[in-house]
Amino acid sequence: MLVTFSSLLPFLAFAFVASITPGPTNILVLSNSARYGFKAALPIVFGACTGAALLVLAVGGGMGQVLSTRPYLQTTLQWAGVAWLSYLAWQIFWAPVNTKEPLAGPPQSQRLGFKGAAGLQLINPKTWMMALAVISVFAVQGQEKWTHVVTLSLAFFLVSLPCLSTWAVLGARSGVLLKTSGAQKIFNYSMGLLLLVCVWLPHLSVYK
Repeated sequence: MLVTFSSLLPFLAFAFVASITPGPTNILVLSNSARYGFKAALPIVFGACTGAALLVLAVGGGMGQVLSTRPYLQTTLQWAGVAWLSYLAWQIFWAPVNTKEPLAGPPQSQRLGFKGAAGLQLINPKTWMMALAVISVFAVQGQEKWTHVVTLSLAFFLVSLPCLSTWAVLGARSGVLLKTSGAQKIFNYSMGLLLLVCVWLPHLSVYK
């Protein structure tokens, strides 16, 4: 079945909503952009978009079936992601402030970066749920399934890139307000708590 723009429209709308709405990756992009500047957040943006697109490929290539037959693997990945993201939230919450150079931050080698952001998608519960939804809802079956999966992966990358870049722009604009140690502390506390909420709320709602 030929993939056309009109047939992709529902998926494009889904990809936009999944990418633009607040989640762990969005909060990390916002936090890094505000503290270190827009350019410093770009590797995270590209890494996260690449990692998510590759995860769609992996799930469409058979990993989704493996997880569906082995629920304990999916549970292990989800809670590993929750633990790691909670650790990142802790680091953001207690990040040191610097009133002389508020956007200087640690050396580039100590920041999340492209590889870190791409790898983070492997344990990001929101990204896994997105990839599983993409394959189960939008991917066709049959001989052309792989071609369709590749198309969906590429389309998701192209949609998520400007969405995460928007969060980086918002962070860079808010960074001009972080001129005092008090403002920086409030920002760090807010981002750390917001990241925790994004990580834990979906899991807590399961047990209601």
